[in-house]
Amino acid sequence: TAKLAQLQAAADLVATTYARDVKQLRAQAVSQATVDADLAALRGDQAQVAAQRALIDQKTVRAPFAGRLGIRQVDVGQFLAAGTSIVTLQALDPIDLDVYAPQSAIGAVRVGQHVQVRTDSASGADFTGTVSAIDAKTDAASRMTQLRISLRNPDKRLLPGMFATATIGIGAPVARVTVPATAISFNPYGSLVYVVHDDGTDADGKPKHAVRQQFVTTGDTRGDQVTVLKGLSAGDQVVVAGQLKLRNDIPVLIDNSVRPSDDAAPTPADE
Repeated sequence: TAKLAQLQAAADLVATTYARDVKQLRAQAVSQATVDADLAALRGDQAQVAAQRALIDQKTVRAPFAGRLGIRQVDVGQFLAAGTSIVTLQALDPIDLDVYAPQSAIGAVRVGQHVQVRTDSASGADFTGTVSAIDAKTDAASRMTQLRISLRNPDKRLLPGMFATATIGIGAPVARVTVPATAISFNPYGSLVYVVHDDGTDADGKPKHAVRQQFVTTGDTRGDQVTVLKGLSAGDQVVVAGQLKLRNDIPVLIDNSVRPSDDAAPTPADE
């Protein structure tokens, strides 16, 4: 900065001399050659001032965009080589989330589509974002396509590197029959449940119940619930515990005092 001040002072002096000689030229007190020499000297000094300013600017680090600085990686007075990382800079509002969608669903996703995002690092709060970009290719190994979701983050609660779950609606809601995961049994022939049905009345006129095996086709799982695509109807009663002791048409007593975990929307969602 001291050298810049010196060069600026010299340029100011030449500018004053040039202005004075221009007036003297009108009075024919100096020649045109003198004025031309003054102008050339002024331009030379101004070029030196500009060069010195550019050199100083190269020593000043400026952020290319607005954001939040991380922890400084260098100390004052430390000599730095070209390419040395000084500090990280992150743009937090808006912030981008990269997720992957299966190729079977990617055809229903559009840029601008609204997305619900949840992360356990932000007190379980939900955020609404939009799909800002869809990758032009699908990963050959995973059959997944990358999506980029843009989120407004004015409170800076979302930070780079956080894990989040995105929910994208790709169609109209469809009613499904679901059962607790503990109701599903397995044997070599497939998945099955034990369905409780009426079996007449006892000597006291009270209804009796029995069970029958019912093979089912299962679908997606969410939380503690499993979707049953085929084999059950809404309202069917199924056994959720003690299936190892059961067989077709064995009498049973209904006891709902102990219930298994049956959370349809746990946190996190894949718990």
